[in-house]
Amino acid sequence: MKMHSFSVTSPTLLINEGICRQNLRKMSEKAKKHGLELIPHFKTHQSLKVGEWCRSYDIQEITVSSINMASYFAPQNWQNIHIAFPFNPREIHQLNELSEKHSLSVQLVNEELTALLAEKLNYRVGFFIEIDAGYGRTGVEVSDFGLIEKIMRKAKTNPNLQFKGFYIHAGHTYHATLNGIEEIHQQTKAALHMLKDKYITEFPDLVTRSGDTPSCSLMDDFEGIDQIGPGNFVFYDLTQANIGSCEKEDIAVALAAPIVDIKKSKGEILLHAGGVHLSKDVLTQINGKKNFGEIVLLTKGGWSIPSKTSYLKSISQEHGIVQADAALMNNVKVGDVLGILPIHSCMTADCMGSYMTLSGELVDHLKGNPNNR
Repeated sequence: MKMHSFSVTSPTLLINEGICRQNLRKMSEKAKKHGLELIPHFKTHQSLKVGEWCRSYDIQEITVSSINMASYFAPQNWQNIHIAFPFNPREIHQLNELSEKHSLSVQLVNEELTALLAEKLNYRVGFFIEIDAGYGRTGVEVSDFGLIEKIMRKAKTNPNLQFKGFYIHAGHTYHATLNGIEEIHQQTKAALHMLKDKYITEFPDLVTRSGDTPSCSLMDDFEGIDQIGPGNFVFYDLTQANIGSCEKEDIAVALAAPIVDIKKSKGEILLHAGGVHLSKDVLTQINGKKNFGEIVLLTKGGWSIPSKTSYLKSISQEHGIVQADAALMNNVKVGDVLGILPIHSCMTADCMGSYMTLSGELVDHLKGNPNNR
């Protein structure tokens, strides 16, 4: 078991550019194969550097999750930045400032917010009507044509508010089996196809967009869908590997974590890696035990996945306890650095606030978010 003596002194998120680019290339090729526009969600990586890599794969428009994130990426001059979250009415002033110079679109889910935007919007902004994907988090019921048309009518009172189409994010695919993902995807396609057929005469340029990584990774029939906006695929994670969206070898980030204690009698390794670094997202294994991340061995070119799994069995704020395989226990010492594949890469990236490339380059992300550490 050979490990690279990685030059980090504290928990550090590593990004493997080669794997990341491979994930971008594969999704870009899939989109082209099915005649789709790929408009990825940048909430996962939140990185200007990764944004630059996206240019190599014919990506012209992007999706973000907040006005702050839109402001952060605006200087890269994308053709459009879509804010894929029900728009926050307290941010209309920021929207007016940003939309003066940049092409933006937002999501609307009710008549009240639409009326407020129609009253106060000074510059052209597109909007999607978000449709409830079926798990009740947000969006208009697909059959609530009355509300859909009220939103459309309110929007028409301000020519700056331009209808773009319908958006669905089927987030419940993250908790489904392959058969479940296929069923949810069929429901998404049917909903978007029906809405497009119903409103295409009145709005000949309307588009439909779907955005979950499991469906975009696993499905091969996108009839009724014009655009896809997955985000997690750029890094993937253990949740996606567990679903079957990817292999563990496709995961493009790992948290480098120093060993601070070893208890050989218990087969445990204590790492400086806790909830503030990884989040507390968890997978429950077949044996019922909790898995907060899996150990990889850091190498000069990245990391390798051991043949036997060692995993974080518990985490607190700064501590992470590894249930270690015997081979790992016999080849590590206090002060070594191990890698951890995250359960949820979006949350881990947001917790950490910066990456280090394998060449040692520090890559800050989302400096525009005042909530980042």
